[in-house]
Amino acid sequence: MHLPRQLGPLHDLPDTPQAYDAVLADVTEQALARLTPEGNLEHPDCLDDIGDTSLGITSLLAFAWQRGKDPRLPEAVGRSLAFHLRERVYTDDNPGYPNLKVRDSGLPYARYTLAAGAHPIGDWPSTVWALLQAVNVLDAAEGLVDDEQRTELLDVARGYWRWLTEATFFNPQEAGNQAIGCVVGGLMLAAHLPGAEGESVRARALQLYREEIRAHRVTDRGAALPPEHGGAYDNNYGPISLSFLAQAHRVSGEEIFAEDGDTLARYLDARLTNGGFDNGGPRYSEQHSAFESVLGLRYFGARIGADLGRYRGDSRWGRHAVKEDGGVDGHFAWMLIWQIQDTARWHREPSTAVARHQLRAGTVSVAFDSAMTPAVVEAAGTYYLPAAVNRQHGFGPVVDGFLLCRPMGEVRVRDVRADGLTAKLVTKPVVGRDHVLRHLQSLYVTDGTSLWTTVTVERLPGRPYLLAGLPYAEDDGDKVRRTAEGEVTAVGALRLTHPETAGLDHFDARSETTQEQAAFALAADPRGYGNPDEGWRHLVSSTALEADPVPDAPDDLHAFAVRYGPGAVLTAAFARDGDGLTVRTEAFTARIGAPAGDAQGEPELKLSAC
Repeated sequence: MHLPRQLGPLHDLPDTPQAYDAVLADVTEQALARLTPEGNLEHPDCLDDIGDTSLGITSLLAFAWQRGKDPRLPEAVGRSLAFHLRERVYTDDNPGYPNLKVRDSGLPYARYTLAAGAHPIGDWPSTVWALLQAVNVLDAAEGLVDDEQRTELLDVARGYWRWLTEATFFNPQEAGNQAIGCVVGGLMLAAHLPGAEGESVRARALQLYREEIRAHRVTDRGAALPPEHGGAYDNNYGPISLSFLAQAHRVSGEEIFAEDGDTLARYLDARLTNGGFDNGGPRYSEQHSAFESVLGLRYFGARIGADLGRYRGDSRWGRHAVKEDGGVDGHFAWMLIWQIQDTARWHREPSTAVARHQLRAGTVSVAFDSAMTPAVVEAAGTYYLPAAVNRQHGFGPVVDGFLLCRPMGEVRVRDVRADGLTAKLVTKPVVGRDHVLRHLQSLYVTDGTSLWTTVTVERLPGRPYLLAGLPYAEDDGDKVRRTAEGEVTAVGALRLTHPETAGLDHFDARSETTQEQAAFALAADPRGYGNPDEGWRHLVSSTALEADPVPDAPDDLHAFAVRYGPGAVLTAAFARDGDGLTVRTEAFTARIGAPAGDAQGEPELKLSAC
């Protein structure tokens, strides 16, 4: 089976003016065929995320008219705009909406679903989206929308902004993408307001960003990130936040948005595999955005010199939102407009900067978590996740059922490039159940095709083995396919084990259950509200690669050697070299300094190809 949303890299979508004109032409034909006598442009199957969607199609038609002056569009824009103003602007409080600060304000807002009280929690983001659709129509209104309609739409947009920032709590879902989107709406609205009023709205938008978003950033892997649904980065919404930061910088010129976008972009580049696969986040574990992410990935990829377009998006939403039948939906329509307006081009070469939380060369990559334990290993087109044993997750030695990968002190990292090889040495103090402090040294070396991992630790009791990952998915053209195996070899005996116990908290990679499905099933709240990362942490056991120690390590050490990907017969010899250790494989020789390291405690690493 294929993962449902991890499809082709986003930079594979043509982004020439001709390609975008073809997209707008298709939207135009669909919209004109759909337009009802009342002026409704909503997709017939649209039930939720509906309050802004007809206006979103209107904004696309207005933008298309500005580019091509299709004579059919002015009448369609006028009728559909009238529909939104007449039928989709609500001023009575939605029964049950929990986040109001002012009752019966009479300010306009958009509903997530149309039925009163049916699902009011989504009204805040829906009103953000409606504000953004409105300002995009206003941007394209000259020569197209009559003065009366334009004035009414501007008044509604003013009201949306006031409802979002005065009548309700700001960002009630703790969703960075929604909050930054609201700030963008204020910045764009300000350009349509006279003098002092416009300056006031702009100042308020910047204040909200600094005090309500930036001041509450969450740190992950050393980066300060806009919080997303109560967590740090989410692999669906994180790139959308990046697009909002790009638009905020484009329309305001404020460096704060560029700086924070650069930080988020470098973080994303470090966590993203070479092949574009990613998983994890506090809202959606494996779902990927698509056209909603293009602006941010392209804009900031060019700024930081990284190939962020390798991000695997959901190509079904490659140009705009669609329903199950493939028909256009107006949700997030502004992102298509903004990416067409943006002149940045994809940066297609990998960044050459060393990143603490990433090792990447050729077709191999390792993304590390905050504890410098691999979060995803990629080699030979296969992706390995941290395996689980006795409710502990990661890559590392296991002794008597206890996984040694959680640091009990400072983690040291040394990066080296030599002779066509790229390497990272991670040294961390760890403590086992016996309360003995040991130094764990993990060496990751790649030639761009295969990944060698060696792990050494002061001798352990019992019969330890190396937990070497959960084979989970593999590239299959422009899709990612589930797998339960990979091309892996070890010097010690290597086993691929599967859980002996059935149940939600035992993940068997041979099943058709995806990581996301299992994570949500274990989460405390329903899908779409629960935190899949927290749910996945309840996993007791999983499919796992287990490697035994190498047979001839120094007496005081346990050593392990594993290779992910193709190669000759794997060999690994470990020998004491003064206070350090020399590791020789069929592909390289590495000298690793003592765990105590130099005067600053930094372990030494010297590397050469064989």
